[in-house]
Amino acid sequence: MKVVAMIPARYEATRFPGKLMADLHGHSVIITTYTATLNTGLFDEVFVVTDSTIIRDEITAHDGKVIMSIETHESGSDRIAEAAENIDADIIVNVQGDEPFTQTDTLKKLLDVFEKDTQREIDLASPMVSLKGKENIQNPNHVKVITDQNSFAIYFSRFPIPYPRNHEIDIPYFKHIGIYAFRKAALLAFKNTPMTPLENAEKIECIRYLETGRKIKMVEIDHVGISIDSPEDLEKAKDYMNSRNN
Repeated sequence: MKVVAMIPARYEATRFPGKLMADLHGHSVIITTYTATLNTGLFDEVFVVTDSTIIRDEITAHDGKVIMSIETHESGSDRIAEAAENIDADIIVNVQGDEPFTQTDTLKKLLDVFEKDTQREIDLASPMVSLKGKENIQNPNHVKVITDQNSFAIYFSRFPIPYPRNHEIDIPYFKHIGIYAFRKAALLAFKNTPMTPLENAEKIECIRYLETGRKIKMVEIDHVGISIDSPEDLEKAKDYMNSRNN
């Protein structure tokens, strides 16, 4: 399989504008993410996909590969699907630009899904992590996922699912982590399908795949990297880098 990583990168961000260009120990967040993705050794090519000339210039200044996209996209999947049309690849992995500490083990687990899928029944793979605590479970910013007995996604929601009507059953809750490995055909089909009703209601892009009959294999992981969504997260990332260097 030819495997390509794509990093969707918007300069404007509602909660932390310009975060991908913020300094993280002498390098921008986006360069740190790009370099970490390259260093996994898992990909034939790594591209940053952006609508920003600022980010484009940052990547090319470091001899990186960048693809310019149009400005308006509903989701990261839409952005990389536009870029993927002319890319030679079997599997395309969406790596989040604001998660600079790319976990090689997580990405390898996603790619292993396709290595083992001899029947080619899986359209995409994505990680999930155990979610603990009532406050976290009820937090709509944490997207929850439920699966069948073979770890295929049944549904994603910002609401706590399943609803614990029977309090005698100890049901685990899982948070969806927004990293995706796609078959290229599934990604292009996503781009050519209008936003679906449940996706629009929840504002969760991967619901579109479920509503259109695609199969999503969920992979449980036990560690989540730092996502930089605020200036406070940036400070946590700096502290983490300090701890790694000591």
